[in-house]
Amino acid sequence: MSLDAIHEDIARYYTRKIESHGPTPQGVDWASEPTQALRFVQLLKVCDLSSPLSLNDIGCGYGALRGFLDQRFAGRPVDYLGTDLSEAMVSQARALWSDRRDARFECGPDIPRVADYCVASGIFNVKLHHIDPDWDSFVAATLKAMRAASRRGFAVNFLFPLEPGMRGAPELYRPAPRQWQSHCESALDAKVQVIAGYGMREYTLLATTAAAAD
Repeated sequence: MSLDAIHEDIARYYTRKIESHGPTPQGVDWASEPTQALRFVQLLKVCDLSSPLSLNDIGCGYGALRGFLDQRFAGRPVDYLGTDLSEAMVSQARALWSDRRDARFECGPDIPRVADYCVASGIFNVKLHHIDPDWDSFVAATLKAMRAASRRGFAVNFLFPLEPGMRGAPELYRPAPRQWQSHCESALDAKVQVIAGYGMREYTLLATTAAAAD
């Protein structure tokens, strides 16, 4: 399965979500606003928000993270760019944030600029009908792009593997934390911290680059 085909499947899936539920957490396949916000809290731990920064939000949906930044970090300058595979998502985001000069949105798999940080919330969780090796290729390609577009660091989250005897939806992707932690450290030259224990069966990887340590 080619990456282009996977991207097209993802775009179709999330286009249906936003068309059914509008610009809400359910429109990006999250259960509620509190759990959506809790994920944002973990992802933003990679960022130094004590000074102005630029941020790429990969799989941005309707731009909920832009709103969260306004609520939680009001007055702290963030030059925000959201990208998404779904044109419907990007259209919603542009409509919601049309009055903001510090927020823009682009459609497609490419990340059109290098920023201080890149984050991605939940974009790897739903693998649809794709087999794990094909989805692994998609994850690796996305992480490589995020690393290339990040001066200081990037952050992503994943679902935890199920415990023995537990049953789960087959379309969900549940890699062990070490798989992508090791990949980011060895293949992408990043220092990685695993964040877990925040009330959901998932974890967040915070990856910092050499530039962030200088």
